[in-house]
Amino acid sequence: MASSPIFTKLFGRSPIAPLQDHMSVSAECAGVLVAYFESVFAEDWAGANDNYEKIGGLEEKADKLKREIRINLPKSLFLPVSRSDLLELLHMQDRIPNRAKDIAGLILGRKMPIPQEVRSLLKEYVELSVSATSFALDALNELDDLIVHGFSGREIELIEKMLSNLGDVEHESDVKQIEVRSTLMAVEGRLNP
Repeated sequence: MASSPIFTKLFGRSPIAPLQDHMSVSAECAGVLVAYFESVFAEDWAGANDNYEKIGGLEEKADKLKREIRINLPKSLFLPVSRSDLLELLHMQDRIPNRAKDIAGLILGRKMPIPQEVRSLLKEYVELSVSATSFALDALNELDDLIVHGFSGREIELIEKMLSNLGDVEHESDVKQIEVRSTLMAVEGRLNP
């Protein structure tokens, strides 16, 4: 039996897959920061520029996906998640590539050397931050199954565990950020403003 157009209009298609695509590009963009900072630590500004270009290309790709999602987000009556929540999630995801590009651009634009005392802590901080985006991507990739199973059972337990892991990584990242900041403050008197 063919589906009726009225039901398609009423229920719409799942909006989750385009959000997953956007988050995948956002996480990839953040991931380039690891190589970017390796170049910065080595004061290899040509390598840093190459990684900045990669970040910029991925940020543009994420922006195109964001526009497509906004234009094509179903306006049907029965979405599995509210339209405003989906747009808020998209906004939060979009901050990832934007921030990656801002960070990389600021450091590259000033050819800002990173003090030796801060490098290992900063590397750990960047890696923790990037891993948080990977955990978020994994959780978002499970959302389709969660919706299919009606937000219950094994899928909800899996998502809760993933979100708990994401919370743990975010906490570790916050602690590492404090360490980076205090180490930087200890040596800032001898740095070029």
